Formats: sequence, structure tokens, C-alpha cells
Amino acid sequence: MIGYNCKYAPVEIFSGFGKKYRLINNEVSNFDYASGRLHPNMCSHAKAMLEEIHTGNYKELLFMNCCDSSRRIFDSVKDEKIDFAYCLDLPFCNHRCAVEKFKDDIMDFIKEYEKHSGQVFNKKLFLSAFKENRDFPNDKFIAILGARSNKTLIDVVNSCFNGMEILDLTCANNREVLMTDAIESDSLDDIMLKYAKALMSQTPCMRMQNVKAREALLEDENCIGVIYNTIKFCDYYDFEFSKLKNLKTPVIRIETDFTNQSYGQLLTRIEGFAETLNKTDSKRNNINMNGKYFVGIDSGSTSTEVVVIDRNLDIVKKVMVRTGANTGAGAKNALEQVCVDKKDIANIVATGYGRKNIDFSDDNVTEITCHAKGAKHLYNDVKTIIDIGGQDSKVISLDEDGKVTGFVMNDKCAAGTGRFLENMAKVLELDMRTMAEIGLNYKNNLTISSMCTVFAESEVVSLVAENYSVADIVHGLNKSVAVKTKALVNGAKGKGPLMMTGGVAKNKGVIAELEKQLGTKIYIPDCPEFCGALGAALIAASEQQDS
Repeated sequence: MIGYNCKYAPVEIFSGFGKKYRLINNEVSNFDYASGRLHPNMCSHAKAMLEEIHTGNYKELLFMNCCDSSRRIFDSVKDEKIDFAYCLDLPFCNHRCAVEKFKDDIMDFIKEYEKHSGQVFNKKLFLSAFKENRDFPNDKFIAILGARSNKTLIDVVNSCFNGMEILDLTCANNREVLMTDAIESDSLDDIMLKYAKALMSQTPCMRMQNVKAREALLEDENCIGVIYNTIKFCDYYDFEFSKLKNLKTPVIRIETDFTNQSYGQLLTRIEGFAETLNKTDSKRNNINMNGKYFVGIDSGSTSTEVVVIDRNLDIVKKVMVRTGANTGAGAKNALEQVCVDKKDIANIVATGYGRKNIDFSDDNVTEITCHAKGAKHLYNDVKTIIDIGGQDSKVISLDEDGKVTGFVMNDKCAAGTGRFLENMAKVLELDMRTMAEIGLNYKNNLTISSMCTVFAESEVVSLVAENYSVADIVHGLNKSVAVKTKALVNGAKGKGPLMMTGGVAKNKGVIAELEKQLGTKIYIPDCPEFCGALGAALIAASEQQDS
């Protein structure tokens, strides 16, 4: 198989030799091989390309020198079992001189491939390779923009927007080369000049000097939502996203790393986005219309909470258990502990990362929507929710009616989460209750600078060795969490009044430092860790009313 890396690659040339080609775009399970060949902070997609090439599935390669990472990958393949590898420089504009230079480079490429293959380039086969123009859908659709998409992302988007058309307009997947004015009787030089112009006339990628034509991707009236994908350690599309602040169409930014390990995080983000657009299908299994209780189950990475409410929406019972290794078993255990007869339960809604694995629930909703519902019920004036959980941190923005208008999440690193504080408590030999209080009595305003939990632990050990008090160190940890959370609030454009949910909301030291960082008071409900489960129970009650 012939592999290529970029939408500007002149791959139709291979059709002129009767050969097939494929975009190198597969996600991988790990970067074991690439990590030994490339810098740790190199673009994740580039590392995935090297992993895929190393499998031996590609015997011939055509690369565009479109960025430093692509060039580095091409240089690395000399150690692979490749029969033919060719790299062309990418013109970064479509001015006449650039197009003519690109044409000359394509002609040189044809000559080199003729030498390699022993075949003669066939103009007729080449011209038959082009497809008709792709039009935008005539009905509502979701657009995926930004850097390259992968299979996991596409699968998640399709599952969350079931039945709606998904238009993949990302990077190399947004390839459309039209050759309507070339005929077989034209000279090869003329055909290749038209071909080079067609390649450079595509919707520009963010590496081009002039990217204004990309605005058309955002202006279609049938586009009801934009999922903007960025890739870890690739900055090109971060720049474009920063300019989308005034976009009227709802947009969510996600970051992928071209591994297949991020399904759960992607599902929560995309499904939460779909819920803000009211584009999710409710499961609504057999609701017991005679039941008098509504149950919400929040299955988190650390703990599982259950809240039971009655028809007056008052909390009847609530319980928290450790989730354990099996989310379904943890949820079942929690439900058994509330001691409510099953025949009295009208509806059960599950939320949290384990929501899909609770097979006895009647519906499942993301924790983003559930926290919004629960927070609005507890504090009617709330506009911004800060939820620091065991596995992730999130900030959710609400409108006057309590509808989610946007959210940002940190789920790629444990730093700044409840798990981070738990790990640090073990290092300092503290229980969580003591840790929540002791940081208020600090004397030295220490700063824990590491962004990584592992490195932060080393930093804490060093501070202990320097004879700083435990109170000083805990205050440094609290400040570290607060600084990271403040960045999320700023990213979500969070406005007051603010409310904090999740288990970390019971940590007085973190709250004090976060209020200092944000310059405002934060409302803390009596049982902040139950807010998600309460929201799920309230949704369960509203679903019965809608049935």
C-alpha cells in the first residue's frame, strides 16, 4: 500500500500508474516505538504516523514537507522497510510562481516514480481519478473542524448525534481536488500546471499564509454545532480556535492525542455538547408511572452517590459508596444501601463516567447536564459551577434558566483533581479531613510549581526535607489546585454567582484559596458531593412528567 500524509500531496499521480493509496491517519494504542525515536513533546499525530508506518503496511510513501513534525517523520522512515519514499516541499501560498514551482516538483516526482516502478505515467488513468464537487448538506449537520480527526472521535460523534449528518472538515480529511478543465489531449506540462493549481485551491489549512477562505466552513446556515479538534503538541489549530470567540454557532473545543485510550473522556465532552443542543436520544425504558420515588446515580471514578427524591422533589435518602473496580456493581451496592423498594421507584437516571455500565438505569445523562440541574435546584442564582471531582475538573456556565451554555474540562491529567489531593495526603500521612483544615494555618506562602502529579509529589518530598511545616505544604497544594481551577473558570468565561460541587468543595483550604484567586465568594451547598446525583434524580422526575 502507498501511504501519504497531507491533503496537498499529489496522490492522484499514483492513479496514473494504476496504484492505490491511503491517508496515514490511524490512531494507535501506544507510542512505544515512536517514543524511542522522537522527542516526547512532538505532535501526537506525527508519532502515530511513525507507529503506523513501523507496522510494515506501507511499502511506498509520499510526504509533503508541511510542518517540522512531518519532515521529522519522513527523515525517520529511512530505517523502515520502505521500497520508495518521496518528499515534496509544500508551497504556503497559491501565487503563480509558487504554483509553477509546485508543478515542476510534481513533474520531477513523476519521473522518479517512473524510474522506481518501471511504468510510464498514463494521463487517462490520472484524469479518471477525480471526483465531483462535494456540496454542503441541505439539512442540519454537525461540523468537525480543526486538526485531523480519528476513528474514535468520529465514532463518538456519530453515537452522540445519532441520525444527524456529520461533516468531517478537519485538516487532511477536508481534501477536495477538482480537475474540470483538463483533458487528455493537453500536454503533460499543462495538465500538471492545472493540477498544481487545483491542489493549492483547496480550502486552506492553517499552515497557509492566507487562511481567510476557511471562514466559509463556519458560515453555512445548516451547521448547528461545531466540534473543534486540536491535537496534543500541535499549535496550528489552537490559533484558529482562539479567533472563534464571536462565532454564533455553538462550538466546543476538544484535544485528542491519536491514541484509542480517550473514549470515556471524549464521550462525556461530546455527549455533554449534544445535550446543550438538545440532540440526544433519551433511553426512557419502561418508566413505572405508579412509582413515588425518583433515583439519581452518579458513578464517578472514586465514589458512587445515590440520591432519592419524592414527587415534591425533596431528598428522601442519599448514600455514598466507593465505586470499586466494577462501576455497575458499585452502583447496585449503593442503590441497595438506600433501602428503597424497587416497586416504589418510578425512574432511575445514571450519570458520571460509569453511567453507560449501569444496566438497570432507565436513562443516562452526562454529569455536565446533571450538575447544572442539581446546582440550579440548590442555588437558583448560580451562573457558574465549579466541579472538582476525583478524575477530572470541570467548569460549567449556565444561562438565566439554568441551561448549560458552555463548559471546559481538565481530564488529561490528575493534577488539580481530588485524586491529586488524595495522593498528596498519603505522602504527608494525613487523612482527608485533616488536610481540608490544616492548610488554613500556614505561615510560608509556598508554591508547588509542577504541572504533573508525579513531579508534584517529588516536589512535596523535597519541601518536607527542607523542614517546611505540613500546613505550609498543604497550603501550596491548595494554591496549586486553585490556580489550575482559575484557568478553567477563565476559559469558560465564568461569571458570578459561583457555586462549587464535588468532594473537593468540602476542603476549606482549597475554597479559601480559590476565592482569593477569583476575587469572589463561592457558594457551597451542604452536601456538594451529591449535586450530580441530585440532578440525575431531578431529570428522572422530569422524564416521568414528560412521558
